[in-house]
Amino acid sequence: MVSNRIDESGLILRDARTRYTTGQREQNGAHGAFDAELRRSGRSPGTEVTVSLGAAPADVAELLGADGDVVVRAREMFDGDRIIQLVTTYIPSDVAEAADIEQADTGVGGIISRMKEAGFDQGDTATEDIELRTATLEESTRLGLPDGADVLTISHVGATADGRVVEVTQHVLGKGWKLRYAVPLA
Repeated sequence: MVSNRIDESGLILRDARTRYTTGQREQNGAHGAFDAELRRSGRSPGTEVTVSLGAAPADVAELLGADGDVVVRAREMFDGDRIIQLVTTYIPSDVAEAADIEQADTGVGGIISRMKEAGFDQGDTATEDIELRTATLEESTRLGLPDGADVLTISHVGATADGRVVEVTQHVLGKGWKLRYAVPLA
């Protein structure tokens, strides 16, 4: 099953049905879902990563059960020279340390693979909430959008089988995205 792809017009299809599976994330030595998806589309993925220790927003801290600093992985993700999304991931410090994901390059499969190896397997389900909102001035500038433009946000929450939330990732998408999900009917 094909995951993300970019068509001739530049429309980005983000196919959530398979994007996080191990086979998809690690295909041909990719360093995570985004890297693998763009490579499969014949595109040139790029990521600028900043890793720091800091406070999570209150709603994220509550999900993580964190009352102190967490590891924050802030990324600008590119298709060639074009920035196509801003992504910030918040990880409890103990999980980040155990999974050795406190550096920019987390290796083949990215942070989800490192967490799984460290005993924080996110299993077969994640939750994603999607919202449409007005971009901040910084987001507009970084994504090349006019002031007051709308952005889609995806809040991805990954938890272990026992319910511990081990990552909250916030994606900010500018224009040109289509999202695809599968919904159980029974």
